[in-house]
Amino acid sequence: MENNFTTNSLVEKLYCSKCGKVYDYKQIQTFATCCEKPLVFSYHVSNNISKDVINSKDPSIWKYASFLPILDAKNIVSLNEGNTPISKIEKLGELIGIEHLYVKDETGNPTGSFKARGISVAVSKLKELGIQKCIIPTAGNAGGALAAYCAKAGIHATIIMPRHTPKIFKEECEIYGAELILVDGLINDCGNKAKQINKDGDYFDISTLKEPYRLEGKKIMGYEIAASFDWELPDYILYPAGGGTGLIGIWKAFKEMITLGWIKNKLPKMIAVQSSSCAPIQAAYKDPINWKENFKPQMSIANGLAVPYPFGMDLMLQVIKESNGSICTIQEEKIKDYVHLFCKKEGFLISPEGAATYMALKALSDKGEIRKENSVLLLNTGSGYKYIENVL
Repeated sequence: MENNFTTNSLVEKLYCSKCGKVYDYKQIQTFATCCEKPLVFSYHVSNNISKDVINSKDPSIWKYASFLPILDAKNIVSLNEGNTPISKIEKLGELIGIEHLYVKDETGNPTGSFKARGISVAVSKLKELGIQKCIIPTAGNAGGALAAYCAKAGIHATIIMPRHTPKIFKEECEIYGAELILVDGLINDCGNKAKQINKDGDYFDISTLKEPYRLEGKKIMGYEIAASFDWELPDYILYPAGGGTGLIGIWKAFKEMITLGWIKNKLPKMIAVQSSSCAPIQAAYKDPINWKENFKPQMSIANGLAVPYPFGMDLMLQVIKESNGSICTIQEEKIKDYVHLFCKKEGFLISPEGAATYMALKALSDKGEIRKENSVLLLNTGSGYKYIENVL
């Protein structure tokens, strides 16, 4: 198969998301040590750049390589991630009176989730920087994706995962040859274990937003959404927010495309969806200073939502504020019912995280906050088949 990868990266700088201090993007970077906040890339974007920079021959996220931070195409590690479909959801739209309801389904990505997008860019950058060992704490899907991409790149991957994670996620890591370590607790406990293992700095830590590369891969969802809707965005996007990289990345893409002059209408309101078992964004929104003191996170059958202390909290709250969006917390005990509802009404085995977005939409529709005439996009971040033991 012909390799159609090209990269004329328009990367401009890498900077601290809080104070703006610039870091050398040609060197290994993690997070902004000045403020202990995520690092973010910017690009030389202007309205004289046409859509001709999109490589139509490439079926993956790398068709947008101009807006990704890989400097040499030979370093790209791809398994044809991205380019996922957007479909109209008619029966479930009718059920709650929303005429223009759509879902972007990330099931078709390598290893069955949107995590492949960010991991493709991160592993490509590891290859470009000559890194041979990496480590990641994960709620499930990111571990499988990292194992697969590291297998292709010839990089050693160590995956730290909660012991209660469904069996298929564990087996997925092992079959790709990764080292798997199980921990009692949630992803924050896995993060602590990763720090302990990596105390001497032998590994590159790919924890969510503690490196700047995964965000750029997730960002491409925003470009794909705009292209699918002929550059006119929906009124609302409901996103299941755990670590929040996708929420932040999609919004970042929209802002880049505004500068490029590619988007024709106003930007959507971004709705961050969380489970009642683990809703740190809601807690931080209500009490920005002291929320961690009284926060008591629990497990969720939507593994990706069980992220108690997301490193990108400030950026998520910024997206919600800038988009005039909101946070919607849904009932954990009803997620399973809505997975079944999707199956029976639409013939679609959605992930628990995806089902949570429809639950949130129903709640907002019942309150009159989202109306019949609004166009709404839900994000299904991964395959429901990987969660069957959770939702039966």
